[in-house]
Order: sequence, then structure tokens, then C-alpha cells
Amino acid sequence: MSNPSRRAFVVSMVASGTALVATQASAQAAAPVTETDPQAVALGFKTDTTKVDQAKYPNHNPTQMCSSCQLYQGKPADATGPCMLFAGKVVAGKGWCSAWVKKA
Repeated sequence: MSNPSRRAFVVSMVASGTALVATQASAQAAAPVTETDPQAVALGFKTDTTKVDQAKYPNHNPTQMCSSCQLYQGKPADATGPCMLFAGKVVAGKGWCSAWVKKA
């Protein structure tokens, strides 16, 4: 004889796991931020930190990358990841913008 509350728990766990996988898949399928995106232009975003104009951004350091920024929500080793500044899009892990803040 099966326990109805145990069955409900198992079904809810399976449904939760499926929703989590679907959420992760949609985050990975998000469009990348381009350097021509209006918000990216306003922030001086570059997909490659070594391509930043040092004259325009004298405080920039080539070791500063999106993947080491507090606003980056991906893992440090990820090629791309979500950024709090660009909702629904992903940024290059090796990118940079003027809002860069070192991870604590």
C-alpha cells in the first residue's frame, strides 16, 4: 500500500527538478549582449577586456573581466553568464564595462 503524502512529495520533487532544468536551459539560451546595444554603448562594454580604450577609461585594467565582477552571475570559469545590468541577456566572461566592481 502506498502512502499518498509520500507520492505527492515525490511528484513535487520531480516537478521542481524539471522546472530547475528548464530555467537553466533558458538562461543558457539567452542572447549575448553586443557592443552596439544602447546600454552596452553607454557603459563602454567590450566583449574582450583587452580591447577597451585606455584613453577613454584610464582606470581600466586588463585583468578586470566580467567574470570577476560582483554583477556577474555566472561561474568564474563560464564563457558567458548573466549580468545584473543586462536583464535577459548574457555577457562574455572576458568582457568589461565601466560598472565593473571587484567581487568580494
